Amino acid sequence: MSAFSQVIEYSAKHPKPADITFEYGTAGFRTIGETLESTVFRAGLLAALRSQSKQGQVIGVMVTASHNHERDNGVKLVDPMGEMLQQSWEGYCTDIANASSDAQVVDILASIVKLEGIDLSVQPKVAYARDTRPSGPLLQAALEDGLSALNVEATNFGIVTTPQLHYFVRCLNTANSPSPYGEPTEAGYNAKYGQAFLRLVDGKPLPSTLHIDAANGVGAPQVRKLASAIGSPYFNIEVHNSDIDSLGKLNIDCGADYVKSNQRSPAGTTLVPAGRYCSFDGDADRIVYYYVDDHGVFHLLDGDKISTLVATYLRDLVAAAGISDLQVGVVQTAYANGSSTSYIKDTLRLPTVFAKTGVKHLHHEAEKMSIGAYFEANGHGTVLFNPCAVEKLQAVRPATPAQADAIARLWALRDLINESVGDAMSDMLLVETILICKGWTLEQWDAAYTDLPSRLLKVVVNDRNIFKTTDAEQKLTSPPGLQIVVDSLVAKFPRGRSFVRPSGTEDAVRVYAEAATRSDCDQLAYAVAGAVFDQAGGRGERPAEFL
Repeated sequence: MSAFSQVIEYSAKHPKPADITFEYGTAGFRTIGETLESTVFRAGLLAALRSQSKQGQVIGVMVTASHNHERDNGVKLVDPMGEMLQQSWEGYCTDIANASSDAQVVDILASIVKLEGIDLSVQPKVAYARDTRPSGPLLQAALEDGLSALNVEATNFGIVTTPQLHYFVRCLNTANSPSPYGEPTEAGYNAKYGQAFLRLVDGKPLPSTLHIDAANGVGAPQVRKLASAIGSPYFNIEVHNSDIDSLGKLNIDCGADYVKSNQRSPAGTTLVPAGRYCSFDGDADRIVYYYVDDHGVFHLLDGDKISTLVATYLRDLVAAAGISDLQVGVVQTAYANGSSTSYIKDTLRLPTVFAKTGVKHLHHEAEKMSIGAYFEANGHGTVLFNPCAVEKLQAVRPATPAQADAIARLWALRDLINESVGDAMSDMLLVETILICKGWTLEQWDAAYTDLPSRLLKVVVNDRNIFKTTDAEQKLTSPPGLQIVVDSLVAKFPRGRSFVRPSGTEDAVRVYAEAATRSDCDQLAYAVAGAVFDQAGGRGERPAEFL
């Protein structure tokens, strides 16, 4: 096909490793950085076709591996409104990444053109960026070859956070619409979110310093730029773990994933009572908060805590605005702590639904709600305002000053939130806004409900593919009979809950358990893990019995 005449020449510069199979998942492609050169080149080709399939709208390409080790890297495509790549195209990504020859790459491109009815005369447009990883320059060069091979009109945004690239893509594609999302620059990003933040907190008591663990990643320089743009004592920050120049520091003993997984403070910080702390991950799309109490005990405020805080504030504003048919809802995964779910349902009296693990699944469910808040427990999430909700906000006519203030705050909150994707910096400003407006400390926020003790275990198995789930991954349908065993074990423990789901990347399954006490939780977790090992082809060492 003449449109692909340059592809083989460029592709020859980026041969696929013979012994690796690549798979595009929720996070895109992610593995050892030096093995991804061919994959990133081919992602550039696919981004061009995706743009042409969208009548020349800008498609994003982000080179990052988020919270992974520094040696890893990855690449993912971003659709026109800043959302995750449409799921039906994930298979194309996997197919082209695993093409065994340059000629097969061209054949796959031609097949996609035919299947999708793509007009190759459309000028493709792609915006791309990367994080701070040492393999970034190599992979960026491969991506640029892929874009050049198909004569893409490309915009390089340099080294930015993943959510910033999502924001830029949305801005570029809405620039000529009646409601442009913002200016597609770092300065535009900082101005949009910073000004919305100041509108919301103006006149409130000043907060104490917020200590930010930036995971030695790209969030460090970017959050400093944000603070400079805000230029206000309402956003007084101290950034820790900000070394993006030294090798071997990214995400090591720091960052949101480390804090969440280890339930402890990151290296480079000393926690004191009444101090305020949060952590980003390496590409700044996750955030968790934490503190120590007067006894020196560590407390984590994870994605569940953030979602309940945000949902509470939104619920109260909607009520104050007098919009009776505007409903706030919450989307969770099976990993959400049961106490958070009970709090949302029984105390806040808000609808909550469960989605499969993975941001794309939560985002899809949140789109169905008037105002949908979703956060995974790991701290990745955002809030979506349905177009119907926007119309209702536009139509309401305030009858009192209090109602007018609530409506103005809802508009400002919408401007404060990065609706395209979970964004640590935008989410941080959202949390800060709510805490400042409520006059709350982190300990007061945490007091809303108490998490049930939980435990997450991994069981290595011969074949993860035999594990099938339903009910947003909370129940097993295969192997036959195993769910009955899980249910019988759960029934033995007060407030017990457990589920088993296969890993997406390795032959292993995850066993999650929670119960009223730590002892019961651990007994339940190891009992379920043992049952999985015994009845579903466990491999290696059997999970140790709880002692």
